[in-house]
Amino acid sequence: MTLHHMRLAGRGEFDHAAAMTAVAAMIAVLFAGSTVLTPLYVIYKQAFGFSQITLTLVYAVYVVGNLTALLLFGRISDSVGRRPVALAAMAVAVLSAFIFLVAGNVVSFDIARILSGFAIGVGAGTGTAWLAELIAHEDKSQASVIATSTNFLGLGVGALASGLLADYAPLPLRLTFIVYLLALIVVAILIWHTRETAQRTPLSLKVRLTVPENIRVGFVAPAVSGFGAMALVGFYAAIAPSILAQRLHETSHAVAGAVFFELAIVASATILLTARLSSRTAMLSGLGLMIPTTALIVAAQILASLPLMIIATASCGITAALGYRGGLQVVNQIAPADRRAEVVSAFFICCFCGNALPVIGIGIISTLAGAITASLAFAAMIALFSLAALGFGLTYARRGMS
Repeated sequence: MTLHHMRLAGRGEFDHAAAMTAVAAMIAVLFAGSTVLTPLYVIYKQAFGFSQITLTLVYAVYVVGNLTALLLFGRISDSVGRRPVALAAMAVAVLSAFIFLVAGNVVSFDIARILSGFAIGVGAGTGTAWLAELIAHEDKSQASVIATSTNFLGLGVGALASGLLADYAPLPLRLTFIVYLLALIVVAILIWHTRETAQRTPLSLKVRLTVPENIRVGFVAPAVSGFGAMALVGFYAAIAPSILAQRLHETSHAVAGAVFFELAIVASATILLTARLSSRTAMLSGLGLMIPTTALIVAAQILASLPLMIIATASCGITAALGYRGGLQVVNQIAPADRRAEVVSAFFICCFCGNALPVIGIGIISTLAGAITASLAFAAMIALFSLAALGFGLTYARRGMS
């Protein structure tokens, strides 16, 4: 090989790595937008007079944004290309962050949350499909490992950075979103220079988000696994603040962010360390760990134990990582190239629905019957679901999996 060809090959490898880094950074920074608020809810509650029901509705409108994006635009990048859709998602995220920056009432806050959910819904499916195509000639499982680990990493860094700014910097409701806006702009510039991978086809505005008939049987198991993994994370997110504030009397915003950062880092590490596990093994392991993890979370709440809280957080990260990564890996493997974003978006719909159900339900039940009653009710629901899903997975999960 001549020196010229070696230079071209080296440049190609660099461009390839840079493209994957840019798309992974996009996934991370978009998902960070959903958790930068977590340590700030107490401050917003004081500033805007939020009730528990209001906080629940704030989360609900975020999920509305997620699902609207996935249902209406989940497949659009299959037609118009990954880069323009990713840039559009980044633009919506920038608009959302700007509205948060200047928000002065609950209405503007809700609008910003809807836009944030919309940006994440569009960007998640597009970014995951883009990664799978960027490594098309390599092991497909790498796309799932990168997408899921950066997803959790973004969630954790967003919460931790926000908590630290809330405790140790002035004007946390403003400075947090100035920092986040800068991060979004930097990543958007990287995405602008990232090469396109999708083969463009005629655009149809007809709403369609379906799973091709020939892969539906193989799709059910990962969809169930993704729903369960995110339901567990939603359950944790719904009761962790009350455990810290009401049971452990911990009011530090930084601690609240650090606890969620622990979950995210453990999840990311689990995904990287178990990358060689087959998708089926990862999924079934995640489902099998759901009941003991749920029990640990409830025990930490009832016993007001910080050590149990730390253990439960780590267990939640491991369980969610296995179920989520395994499910997404299967979806990337079985999705047709010309409908990859559509199928991945269908998977994310299952995940976002699972993530929303405990948060909204616990918010309503705790207002009517108390936090402990709400936690026990949803713990029982998750336990029953995990048993049913594990039985289904053991019976049918071999189809379409490696």
